[in-house]
Formats: sequence, C-alpha cells, structure tokens
Amino acid sequence: MHRPGKWIASFALMALLAATAAAEPVAATIDANRTGPPVTPLVFGGFMEPATTGVWAEMLSDRKFFNRVTSQADPAAVTGGFGRRRSQRRWMPVGPDAFVIMDRENAYVGEWSPLVRLEAATPHGVSQSGLALRGGRAYTGRVALAGSPGARVSVSLVWGPSPGDRQTIDVPTLAAEYTRFPLEFVARADTSDGRLEIVGTGTGSFHVGVASLMPADNVSGFKAATIHWLKELGIEIARWPGGNFVSAYDWRDGIGDRDTRPPRRELAWHGLESNDMGIDDFMVFCRLVGAVPYLAVNSGLGDAHSAAEEVEYVNGAATTRLGSLRAANGHPAPYGVKIWGVGNEMYGPWQWGHMSIRQYPEKHNLIVRAMREVDPTVKVIASGATPEEASWCYIENRQLGTFSEREEVSEPLPFAFGSSQDWTGALLATSADFIDFLGEHFYGYPNLVIDPAREQFVASDEPLALKVRRLSNRVQFKFEAWEEYLKRFPHLKDKDIRFAFDEWSPRNRGLGGGPPPVSHPMLYSLTNALVYHEFFRHSDMVGLAVATGGMRGLANDSFGDAIGLRREGLVMKVLHDHFAGALPVAVDGDSPQRPTKGVVGIDASARPSGSPTYPLDVFAAVRSDRGKMVISVVNPTETPQECDLHLSGVQASGPTKVFQLTAPARETPPPGGPGWGRFSGPPATLAESSLPEAPSRITLPPASLTVYEFDAK
Repeated sequence: MHRPGKWIASFALMALLAATAAAEPVAATIDANRTGPPVTPLVFGGFMEPATTGVWAEMLSDRKFFNRVTSQADPAAVTGGFGRRRSQRRWMPVGPDAFVIMDRENAYVGEWSPLVRLEAATPHGVSQSGLALRGGRAYTGRVALAGSPGARVSVSLVWGPSPGDRQTIDVPTLAAEYTRFPLEFVARADTSDGRLEIVGTGTGSFHVGVASLMPADNVSGFKAATIHWLKELGIEIARWPGGNFVSAYDWRDGIGDRDTRPPRRELAWHGLESNDMGIDDFMVFCRLVGAVPYLAVNSGLGDAHSAAEEVEYVNGAATTRLGSLRAANGHPAPYGVKIWGVGNEMYGPWQWGHMSIRQYPEKHNLIVRAMREVDPTVKVIASGATPEEASWCYIENRQLGTFSEREEVSEPLPFAFGSSQDWTGALLATSADFIDFLGEHFYGYPNLVIDPAREQFVASDEPLALKVRRLSNRVQFKFEAWEEYLKRFPHLKDKDIRFAFDEWSPRNRGLGGGPPPVSHPMLYSLTNALVYHEFFRHSDMVGLAVATGGMRGLANDSFGDAIGLRREGLVMKVLHDHFAGALPVAVDGDSPQRPTKGVVGIDASARPSGSPTYPLDVFAAVRSDRGKMVISVVNPTETPQECDLHLSGVQASGPTKVFQLTAPARETPPPGGPGWGRFSGPPATLAESSLPEAPSRITLPPASLTVYEFDAK
C-alpha cells in the first residue's frame, strides 16, 4: 500500500500570505561576523552531450556517410545527436539513385563510402542542403576523394537558384588512393537553404570518403562567437561527454585523425555521433573558455580497464603506453585532469549498462581502484541518487515516458532511506572510500506538482513566488538526505565527501500529450537564481555544480551565431561575477519561507529552502579581501516588494552599484528571414545603475533579480 504524502498548503492560504507580505517591507539582517567557506567558482558549470556538441563548428551532418545516400526514405537511417529532439540533414544523390552505391570494399572511414558512377557530361554525385549561409562570410572545408583518372570532380557551395548563385572548385585529377583536398568558399547571399554539392562527369567513378564545411573564423574547430560568449558567461567547469550518452561511449573513438575517427550509432538518444570532438578537442575547448575540465568515464557498457587506460591517456607521462599515444596525436604534455565522473545516472533503467543496486557499487569500486592505480591524485564523482531523486524519476518515467516505460516497484512512495531505491545510500555503505564527490542530479517542472493521491504530476495553481522554489527545494532535500546518511553511517563524518550537482535544470512539459503551458517569462531565470542561492548557502558541502543548460545560456541569431546571453545566461553571469570565491555571510529575518505544494520526499523538502525573508530571497557575501559586500535579492512575486536592510559587523562606504534583471516588456517573435528556425534571441539585457550610498531600504521590481555591490569596512 502506498503512503500518500500531504498537500503542504492551499492556494488560498498562500495567496493570503503573499498579499500580507507585500503590505509592509521585509526585514533582512546581514551579519558579516558570521561567514561560511568561500563559494567555489566550480558551481558555475556547463554541460555537453553527446560528444560532438553544439559548440562545434561543423555545418555538415553525417559528414562521414554513416547513413545510406538515397533519395528514398531509409528506414535504417539514424538522426543526429539528441535524435529525439531534432532531425538530421541527409545526403541526397545528384541524379538517379542508381548512380550512387554504398561501397564496403573501399571505405574511407566507417562501414562504407559512397561510390559515384559517371555518365559522360551528365553530373552525378551527392549533395546536402539546408545549410544556413551568410552573405560575405568565408567558409573553409575539405573533401577526401578517390577515383578514376577520367573522372572530373567539382565541389560547389550553392546559395540560390540561379546558375550564378554558387562558387565551384574544380578538384585536380584523382588517384586510386584517397586524397584530401582543401575547400575555400565565400557565400554571396544570405540563405537558410544553402547546399554543398560534390559532383563528377567524365568516365569511370569516384569515391567520397569524407566532407567538412565550417565558417572560416572557427577557432580550432569551435564556433568563434560561441567561445567568446561562453567566456563572457563565466563557465568555470565543463563536463564532457556527459549525460546518458557516456554509458555507451568509447573514448578511443574520439582520438587521432578527426576524419578517420569512426562514426557511430548513438545509442542513448537514437542518434549519430561523428566523434569529431574527442578528448584532445575537449581539452582545447576548456583552454579556450578558461574552464576546469571534468571528464566522465563509461561505467555502463564500459569497464575498469578502459577507464584506467583513459586516465593514462589523459594524465600519463609521454613515456607511458597511452601517454605516448597522446603525444603521437600532438599533445606531449599530460593534461593533469583532476575531476572525473564515474558513470551517469546508473540508477536508471534507461541507462545503457544499468545493473542492480546490489552489483553496481562493486563495479564503481573496481573502476575507481583501477583509475587511482594510474593516477592517485584524481578526484572521483560517484553516480548517486537519493530516495527523493529515485521517487521523482520513477513518477516522471512512468507517467510522462521521458526515457522509457517504468516497471512497477512494490515499495511505497516516497522511497525510503535504506530501500532498494536508495542508490546513494548503497554507495555510501560500500564505496565511501572510493568517493570524493556525490554526483546528484535534479530536474523539476515548476508548472507541475505531484498529486499525492494519484502519485502523478498535475498542473500547479500556485503563484509564481512558489513555483520558482520547486527546484531549490529539491536542492534543500539533498542536504536533509545528507543529515540522514550521517546518522546511518557515522564514519562519513571523518570523510571529506561533498556534493557534485553535475546535472540540474528546470523543465517545461505538458500533460496528456498537450503542449507545455505558457510560463511567466522570468519563471526559469528566477528558478535558476534560487538554485544558485541554495548552492551558495551550503558552500561547505557543494564542491561543484553543472547546469544542464549552462552551455545553452547564449542567444543565437537566425544563422545560429551567438550574439549575446539569454536571461538564464545573464543569471549565471551576474552571480558568477559577484559571488565566485566570495564568503557567504549570515542573513536573518522574521518571515520564514512558505512551503510549496507537493509531497515531502519527492518534490518538496521538509524545510523550505531560502532565507527567512518571505516572499523575497536574500543572499549576501563579502569578497575574500573583505573589501566589497555583495547582496543578491530575488523578488519572485508579480508585485513590487520592499526590503529593509540591516548591516552588522561591517560598515558600508561609498556608492553602490546595482545590477538588475527584470521581465522583458514583450517577447520578440522569431523573424521570418533566412534561417529563422535557429533564432533564440534577441539577447537579454542587464540594467546597471548606481546609488550614492548603500541603501537601508530597497524596492524590488516584480519578478526580478537584483545584485547590490558596495565597499565595506
């Protein structure tokens, strides 16, 4: 029999309390004499999945011809990475299908390569359309070809229907062995349906082994504007090749000559992985954006031997077997990566290589032992899940089918500590000596709440002030869970195990197959701000955090080029710029946070998250040199709020800088121009102003994040 939870509060009562709170200023007392450990910059992380991600500049899909080239629907074809979310452009024959044959006998890379038979003056070959080209932009690429001496092959970049709307490069005489030829183009008009054509005339035939096309301003294969804005965003740690993808990924596929790395069927998302971005490329990316690298090893279909070899490739001296391979690939110096994740969500039956909770902890230990034998200095993150996470995922998968249908579990909800669903508890019981960080994931639907009677998500009728707390309350539960684990495993008090929240994000989802609900434009920005506040408050326990959408905090124009930061990106940037490395100080108040609806132990915590300043959330810190005080205030209500600030243990001096993010006046619809489907902008803006002195009373606009910074003595 299931143990139903209880509704925490009624909507009517919450509305009454909110109205009462708005009637007079909230009081917040900030005590600089009570400080906590510094906020680690590593809470500002970004996440990339699968291996070759959206930061990579390659414009061609399936550039190594994993799929058959045909004008007919190919039932065996796979889509692009994250295949369930977007389709992939295909190579099509130029001319009748019969002139393009997938040849296994003379493949350049992978299973086969297209062989094009020629017919005198009639062009035959392959083409890929749907390319977003910008007029005046230079593009660079290459193509690997082999063929008969009588074959005359050309490669064209096409931006329009007229004969002159193209630039054509004639390829020199081909040989029987594959040769790579460089390509340089300049598009002369904007289009969302550009095309690359590789065609031949003459006699005999030719093979196309691989093709590539990138904007010429790419930086070591990465999108130049994306690199610029990720640096601006403040990404301090990058996780790769994170998510479900890693459980079926072989790191050896991503090293060596990029053109001859094998394309693979991507199992987690039913997609295609080109392996263009491997370990060495990821390390270049981290250097470009200034991020600490976090590498994930495969503990699903992977094994201890492969994990140890990966550590040796990355961190071993050039005299070691795998270190010498890295050196041969152009990187003689060891990378010295310290942070390693072991697996991803191994508690989930959707995960490749998922196994029983009775078995997995031993596999974790075997992997970590093998890694530490290669490099004793590595710090490992265990793939954990508290009962709250297991309960939430169970309901989500069973009702919404996010990954798969879930089998019925006989244990009641919420799952109990010590139950067969307490994955973190099992790891702590048997693997504590092999854990430096507890990897915990949490997602949430601010617009949905779990009905305890039906044990299903239902639409939330709560005000914005409570919806935005749904995710930070899940953070609070992790610390409540840790208190329980300390009671169950007293030996943990002698170990320095911290949390690594290496996947987290709000989500939007409709129920019953319907569209997602229309949300307040600041719902997710404020949700994220409150999550960061909760990380900051628990700086003694949070070792790192990686936002699933961290790398997607950028605004893109209609050509897919980054042009600024979205609202969620600005939240990360302003909090990073002011709180990374700062010392949290105590914030007191006389207005405790209100509980949200939901079920304690699934989508609600026993103690509401946040500062005792309802409906506001206030976090304060001093810089490490104690020369600046910074205060961040979230107003999650849809009305202005006032707050009286009382400072203790510090004296403010000089003017105050104010940084404020509010709801846009209106949402801008996508333009109708070329490539508009790639449009995610325009960029959000952060208002900056100043006050002549530190304020004792502040007025917070509706649905806002405001940061105050002033000199402090």
